[in-house]
Amino acid sequence: MTRRLKDVEIGFPIVYGAISFWLGKKASEYNSHKWTVYVRSATNEDLSVIVKSAVFQLHPSFNNPTRVVESAPFELSESGWGEFEIAITLFFHSDVCDKQLNLYHQLKLYPEDDNGPQSTKRPVVVETYDEIVLSEPTEAFFLRVQNHPAAIVPRLPAGLNLSPPGPVEHVNEKKRGDTKDHPLSPWFMNFSEADELLKLAAARQQVQAHIAKLRRQLSMIDGLPQQSKASSGQ
Repeated sequence: MTRRLKDVEIGFPIVYGAISFWLGKKASEYNSHKWTVYVRSATNEDLSVIVKSAVFQLHPSFNNPTRVVESAPFELSESGWGEFEIAITLFFHSDVCDKQLNLYHQLKLYPEDDNGPQSTKRPVVVETYDEIVLSEPTEAFFLRVQNHPAAIVPRLPAGLNLSPPGPVEHVNEKKRGDTKDHPLSPWFMNFSEADELLKLAAARQQVQAHIAKLRRQLSMIDGLPQQSKASSGQ
């Protein structure tokens, strides 16, 4: 089950960003906004199927600026007065990937339209869509996530059959890590025209896998001894 699947890619569409609220009458010079920075599934499913932990690196002026979140939802809430870049590092489970993913988000507290008054009810929302692509997964990992709603799982190459997975685990509702009922979900941007995005991502994976296969075939051809060309007419 540790055999890797050639020409196979599994995708996990994600969104990372932040939502910030002005504190209104409660605002002070050094505490004007409350905000939450996060990484979520583009379809608001539980990302803990692949993500082990997330580390948020805040501005050095915060107490304990390096914050580690070890369970979904992968988010952090704070309050302050300044805008700064937040580094987000995702660490994956051992059967997923031995590398980490580094993301960067510029925290925004003030709306782009400076002419209008700030509102305590309408937050500033900045999100970025991205996709985690895992190439050549092991058979065990493929079976573990092939039915997970957060994953884009391609068809297996022709002739490759895997034994069906065991029963789907039922996650305790209290431990559920999705963000479908998240208090901030009304403000999440709708990337789930994701039906279209997911179709595009799936098509892209198929194309990338085909390109990788062709490259390998070309490299094999390049490595073969070339036949000497007969010079005609001499």
